[in-house]
Amino acid sequence: MLAAMRSLFHFAFNVTDLNTARHFYGDVLGCREGRSTDTWVDFDFYDHQISLHLGEPFPTAATGHVGEHLVPMPHFGLILPLADWQAMAERLQAAGVRFVIEPHLRFASEPGEQWTMFFLDPFGNPMEVKGFADLSSVYAS
Repeated sequence: MLAAMRSLFHFAFNVTDLNTARHFYGDVLGCREGRSTDTWVDFDFYDHQISLHLGEPFPTAATGHVGEHLVPMPHFGLILPLADWQAMAERLQAAGVRFVIEPHLRFASEPGEQWTMFFLDPFGNPMEVKGFADLSSVYAS
């Protein structure tokens, strides 16, 4: 087994309007804006870098079988400590974000027990945010 390496994650994807993206990622999700040009903007996505470029968002479909749900694929997201997850759920609800899958507990009393929610950004890019009471159980099997 390789030694664990801590690193930053970078993900670049398309949006159709940078001002709308700034509102959603900055104001709603609480991400700090980084560098930008007329065609892209970077955000600090909870200590990871996302780059939003003007273009056509990738196609998605609800094809991921997880428990009793079909989840949008592909998707990206966050894993947060449970208290931060709860605060994020409340912030999204207060902003009127519509959920693809409402905040709920998944895998209750099983290894990897987690809270999860799925939603779309204003461009249809799907995101999942997971919350764990104990982050050491993220990879539990």
